[in-house]
Amino acid sequence: MTEPRLAEVQAELAALDDPKTREGNERRGDTHGVNLAQLRALAKRVKTNHELALELWATGDTASRLLAILICRPKAFSADELDAMVREEPTPKGHDWLVNYVVKKSPHAEELRLAWLDDADPLAASAAWALNAQRVSKQPERLEPEELPAMLDTIEAEMKNAPKQVQWEMNTSLAMIGINHPPFRARAIDIGERLEVLKDYPTAPNCTSPFAPIWIGEMVRRQTAK
Repeated sequence: MTEPRLAEVQAELAALDDPKTREGNERRGDTHGVNLAQLRALAKRVKTNHELALELWATGDTASRLLAILICRPKAFSADELDAMVREEPTPKGHDWLVNYVVKKSPHAEELRLAWLDDADPLAASAAWALNAQRVSKQPERLEPEELPAMLDTIEAEMKNAPKQVQWEMNTSLAMIGINHPPFRARAIDIGERLEVLKDYPTAPNCTSPFAPIWIGEMVRRQTAK
């Protein structure tokens, strides 16, 4: 595809829309009917095109926004642009991709993490906790001595009654602390056992439950077996 225009790309997305895929996605809160493998193939053909990504994002269409995330330049966004984007994308897949594929690669990630931590908007707060989980698991050298105890205090006090999307990311942070930081493992498991968040979450065979005590135990077992 050479110099793709917005209308051309949206026509391709429309042609990929499948009613059965849409039905399944909508049950999970994702308002699009495009197979993600096909979406990624389209992104590969379009290639990185930040200007087109901005146009696609502005449409508000979920599939268009997912494609925009795949073809944008994460480092080209300002902190204000990312803040606005996180607050205006409510679909689970769109929000997840935006945080993981764009915000986490941005030079503004730490600035935004700190700004969002106490935000009343669940979309912003969940993004902050997703960044916390990355910090805990991938950037331990950046942690201050008091950070992990403070995170555990907040999780213990707030996770049980947090909005769904915030609760999910808090739980991920709890698991990452338990998996990656042995001195805090027992406390992380204890918090998970007492709060019972995601204890009954349906888990496919051969997949690990997101219930933190099980998740921690399985990942530590795998580490030990290596």
